[in-house]
Amino acid sequence: MRTWVNGELLTDPRTPVVGATDHGLTVGDGVFEVLKVVDGRPLALDLHLARMTRSAAGLGLPAVDTDAVRRGIAAVLEAEPLSLGRVRATWTGGPAPLGSDRGDGPPSLVVVAAPMDPWPETAAVATVPWPRNERGALAGLKTTSYGENVRALARARERGASEAIFANLQGQLCEGTGTNVFYVLDGELRTPTLHSGCLAGITRHLVLEWHGAVEVDAPIDEILHASEIFLTSTTRDVQAIARWNDRELAAPGPVTLGVAKVFREREAELLGA
Repeated sequence: MRTWVNGELLTDPRTPVVGATDHGLTVGDGVFEVLKVVDGRPLALDLHLARMTRSAAGLGLPAVDTDAVRRGIAAVLEAEPLSLGRVRATWTGGPAPLGSDRGDGPPSLVVVAAPMDPWPETAAVATVPWPRNERGALAGLKTTSYGENVRALARARERGASEAIFANLQGQLCEGTGTNVFYVLDGELRTPTLHSGCLAGITRHLVLEWHGAVEVDAPIDEILHASEIFLTSTTRDVQAIARWNDRELAAPGPVTLGVAKVFREREAELLGA
């Protein structure tokens, strides 16, 4: 693992990297991106930087120094070549008072790279009782305020699942803690719209562009009639769902296999870009 902090490459990942009053640490005032790394090259870097910029603007943080992010990613990947891994870039509010008010210091930028194992071909998911607030200030932003996700994922783990699924305040299907959801109903591939409050996932975007699907907001119980369900995320790519709560599904199904095939064939177009 290699870490790059505000322009300095650290060789020991245990080295302290932010101050005790950094607003990202004290109140979760920050945004981040995680990129898949294949053969030492990050996937869809431009798309991730664009979303990071949007998230920072939505949170009211200073504009992300995207050139610095690029330098940090290049530095950690040069220091630790990865055949398969992930790199995370975090942009926080920097030093601040011990409360919600921001300080006037510069933001902090932390970039970390580490190897990862491929996800299994299929997964189990569990719905959780807490809704996503599609009207909240953080809706659709990729921020470091992940307390809800931590609690939800722990609940899902207790039920033998690797991902938790949220409905929104209207009871519509929304998203997972770190994934978007696609499903096949009456032969049609569907996924929630961004109005549902879900994150504009990069892999979601690529599946829509490369394969196509209908964006629709529907009650979460509609998915109980789906013939196929799969998750998308930067690290999972396209992962079939074999169990939704207590319902077993034959997975992966033909549509899921087709989407995964298209994604594998085309992801090389965005390596290093």
